[in-house]
Amino acid sequence: MLGSDSSGLVVLLASVLKPVDDTRMRGKFAETLLSRPATHVHVAGRATGNGPEEQSSQICQHCIFRGSRLSLNRLAAQWRYWRLLHRLQPDLVIVHAPELLPLTMLWQLLGRGRRFLYDIRENYALNVSSQRVYQGLTRRGLAAGLRRVETWAARRAQGLILAEASYANELPFLHYQPTGRVVILENKYQPTPTEALPAGPQTLPTPDKPLRLLYTGTISELNGVWEAIALTEQLRTAWPGGARLTIVGFCQQPGLLQQLEDKAQQNAAWLTLIGGASLVPHARIVAEIGQSHVGLLPYRPHPSTERCRPTKLFEYLAHGLPVLSSPNPLWHELLHRYEAGLQLDFAQPINGPALVAELQRHTFYSQGIPTEVLWASEAGKLWHLLDSLV
Repeated sequence: MLGSDSSGLVVLLASVLKPVDDTRMRGKFAETLLSRPATHVHVAGRATGNGPEEQSSQICQHCIFRGSRLSLNRLAAQWRYWRLLHRLQPDLVIVHAPELLPLTMLWQLLGRGRRFLYDIRENYALNVSSQRVYQGLTRRGLAAGLRRVETWAARRAQGLILAEASYANELPFLHYQPTGRVVILENKYQPTPTEALPAGPQTLPTPDKPLRLLYTGTISELNGVWEAIALTEQLRTAWPGGARLTIVGFCQQPGLLQQLEDKAQQNAAWLTLIGGASLVPHARIVAEIGQSHVGLLPYRPHPSTERCRPTKLFEYLAHGLPVLSSPNPLWHELLHRYEAGLQLDFAQPINGPALVAELQRHTFYSQGIPTEVLWASEAGKLWHLLDSLV
């Protein structure tokens, strides 16, 4: 049985654009695999620029991609991945990116007993067709190609992992999968081995102290970065001690990044931009969560995000950080259950004094920080899937 403690197991976790220290691939999947002896994990992904690659008796990181997303290095990454497959001869490959599926399926066909799992982190075809990063025939062709490759991979994979429960209904190639081959592993929070989670929720400052707001993750207009700035500008005058905003994450749109850098430079007293052109170590994001008073989810309404629970939501909840989010039933359910935050229509003019009054009278996390938002509940599902492979 795959995954038994008595046998050595070599597992390769692979992506192209995700960094080798990616929170899901490295922080959750790899850490779960490493919890059993005689398991050797290799993580292949994008170089982080944050130090040397991690090497130990149980884990090894391989940087197969460097450069921008649109560079020709993405083709070279495919070759590096192919060479890695043949050099490592893994017992199991967990694919975290659709563009690695064709080579993974070819590798599987060329040998006996080769197995792979596909971790579906996004509804990629929907994202491509709706987010307008690509135009016209390119957009339609790329979306159709992604869906076709994923359909082929779903037939050949030994298991399919969903980062969101909604994908089970959204993705047509999942409708005919046998029971037990599809498992939902949400992006719940996994603390690092040395991290001590806070014992209690974070509290708002007294009115005479600055209110620290936080925006983390992918920096984009769709994810509401301008709405976060507009909210802060309103609260600067409404909160007696003023308000400050920290934006920490990666922005892949040069034009938007330049606008944000100019805005931050002009308003350095209350607006801080961390990262932007470069990937930010997750430890830095966690540190900023610990120094903030309110976490923001100011997403604009969009089909690609409306049925998903963002990773940052679990991160904020795990640290007892009060949350202000855009209206969304899935998010509201969690915020209401744990008394973790309020929903706010960022598209409408913000009444700063009314919001301040609501924040000050609201009791957040009255029952303490929820443990249900931690990855431990998902780790058991991953091992159950691995143990089911013969």
